Amino acid sequence: MENNSLKRVDASENVRYIIDNASSLTESEHAGKESIYEIKNINWTTCEDFTIEIGKEQIKEYIGTWELHASWLCSIEFQELKDIESHKEYHYRIRWSIPTWCTPIPKATVCVYFVIEISKVKPQSLPVEVYYLVESNRLRHRPGKTRFREKWLKDVIESKLLYHTVSF
Repeated sequence: MENNSLKRVDASENVRYIIDNASSLTESEHAGKESIYEIKNINWTTCEDFTIEIGKEQIKEYIGTWELHASWLCSIEFQELKDIESHKEYHYRIRWSIPTWCTPIPKATVCVYFVIEISKVKPQSLPVEVYYLVESNRLRHRPGKTRFREKWLKDVIESKLLYHTVSF
């Protein structure tokens, strides 16, 4: 019994170590300084010019504005098209991980889901509407309205790793 509880403590300490050391904090976070951040966005394409590939490229461009440590890697894939009465929804999945030299195949990943909406009723010269959700969260974030936080990715990874070590 004691041995099992020691394994859990060691495992959770390992998870904490991986998360803490995989991506170092920015200097302002180290110093504990509060600073004002700019909420970044890009110029999204118009509804009439939209294609699945342009959507993918624009998502890459947009996530390039996020303040993330260079150790994070991602892959983007188009998932599905939903044809709804007043609009079409193009769904994309961005899978994030932090591979290291010790674990090149990460033990956990986190997904961010993007939806690009093309209106069927508004003028096609208007920009597409975009929102995204972080895995295990319901809150819809809109580019230009919310500042993305690296902590969201870390929290999902940490919870998955903790769940994995406790359940097995």
